[in-house]
Amino acid sequence: MIFVYIFFALVFVFMLVIKVRSFGELPQGDRRSRIKALPNYKNGALENLVQTPMQLEGVGFTKLLLRFLFAKRPNASPKKALPHVVPNLNGLADPVSPEIIWFGHSSYLIKINGKRILVDPVFSNRASPVSFMGPKAFLGSDIVQAEEFKNIDILLITHDHFDHLDYETITKIWPHIDKVVTSLGVGAHLTDWGIAAEKITELAWNEHVLIDGLNFTAVSARHFSGRKFKRNQTVWSAFMLKTDTHHLFLGGDSGYEKHFKEIGDQFGPFDIALLECGQYNEYWPYIHMFPEQTVQAAKDLGTKTLMPVHWGKFSLAMHAWDEPIKKLFIEAKKQNLALTTPKIGETIVLDKPLPTEEWWIDN
Repeated sequence: MIFVYIFFALVFVFMLVIKVRSFGELPQGDRRSRIKALPNYKNGALENLVQTPMQLEGVGFTKLLLRFLFAKRPNASPKKALPHVVPNLNGLADPVSPEIIWFGHSSYLIKINGKRILVDPVFSNRASPVSFMGPKAFLGSDIVQAEEFKNIDILLITHDHFDHLDYETITKIWPHIDKVVTSLGVGAHLTDWGIAAEKITELAWNEHVLIDGLNFTAVSARHFSGRKFKRNQTVWSAFMLKTDTHHLFLGGDSGYEKHFKEIGDQFGPFDIALLECGQYNEYWPYIHMFPEQTVQAAKDLGTKTLMPVHWGKFSLAMHAWDEPIKKLFIEAKKQNLALTTPKIGETIVLDKPLPTEEWWIDN
């Protein structure tokens, strides 16, 4: 009877989960048809350009889960509130040079050509489909609220994981969004949450859209997608943003592979690349980059400056909260790669001196 009770409890939890609106919806209709027509759609799911196991060969899901749940995690979060700058979210930007404001993890605001682009905004207190459990934001990384954002010209979503696409944030800011650019299939979540379909442009790899002089191109990444129980039903992407004067690489999430060099050779160089730094582990070495690989990816892209993101807000792996940036800082110096490390909320202005302070020390 105990097993019967456990079975029905699991069924109840399953039914509860699939009805939680924050999980979104799978693509249907035309979206589904477009996805199924992609060359990397095989056997009912999208694939990476190279074979990409979700975890290290020989490591089963049970072992991985137990390791994640019960491993000792020293220094998993900062000892005190992180240094930060209260940003001028809705003020005018530099008339010539692009500005970027980082909010921790992979959320940032780009002001460019008089337009405001909000990337992967997560302003809930947890990277989770529910508010009562999941990784909690570090103190000092929660300095802005979703309600503060007004007049967003373009919302850019790289993929549909909870630490990049947050239901509560989207529902608070969508009345202030003019247009959305995202990976193919992600629009199914957004329309389910109330964003009008005509506002949304969904791109597969190597597709582009021109909006008010801003050219967005989706390019390949080595990762995966999914918010419920079925993976890889929507596209995961990096994006290139090009204007007449500047070229930015917005990396999303990706493990290291030859695609960075191929993109750099075909489309580079870049003025700045925002690349993931953090949430890696030897148990899942193919879907996230180690810090040394992030530096190499930046060199492969041919970028003038590297700005590390995907760290500084949530603890989603077993490493210390500041291990990624410490290792990356050392490797960038070794490789003579220009690096910018703004505090959360600090505005950087391209073409001007960029912040390089090691502000994470003693935290």
